[in-house]
Amino acid sequence: MRFDRNKEQYRINERINVPEVRLVGDDVTPGVYTTSKALQMAEDMGFDLVEISPNANPPVCKIIDYQKFLYQQKKRQKEQKAKALKIVVKEIRFGPQTDDHDYNFKLRHAKQFLEEGAKVKAYVFFKGRSILFKEQGEVLLLRFATDLEEHGKVEQMPVLEGKRMIIMLSPVSKKGGTAKPSLSNGEKQSVSDTPKDSN
Repeated sequence: MRFDRNKEQYRINERINVPEVRLVGDDVTPGVYTTSKALQMAEDMGFDLVEISPNANPPVCKIIDYQKFLYQQKKRQKEQKAKALKIVVKEIRFGPQTDDHDYNFKLRHAKQFLEEGAKVKAYVFFKGRSILFKEQGEVLLLRFATDLEEHGKVEQMPVLEGKRMIIMLSPVSKKGGTAKPSLSNGEKQSVSDTPKDSN
């Protein structure tokens, strides 16, 4: 027999052993009812009384067909999972002593990535003795985050991981629209070498 986690997760009907519940939903007048009254209402409508928020006081319940409720929950979980998989991370690499031309080139790329809905993972790579300039690298990344504040919010402040100091930025949704991912699931793209500027 297959174990159904969803069936164990929600209490329904007579398994709801509290004196009162708060009913929500389109087909009922929202409010607090005795559990026996809510059960009677569910029975009269030919549906189940399902506890959807057990930690509330009183617990929140909904009158709905239980199988339909489970289907909706599974569908929502699948949609959330699919959405999570579509997060795109673009990498931008700096040296500890990046010049203004190189910096501005990468800044333009980062703005474009964030506007497309991708996250930006910017990092300063310290080679050999350049680790002595780690404070300089942190200042660079904080400046980068400040210059992008209209396009992205800081998800992770600069942190040193081995020879790299990393900052994470996530896109900010514009009013009247949302950022849209432009690449396939989990795809990464790095901007580490500066080609000739076309402008």
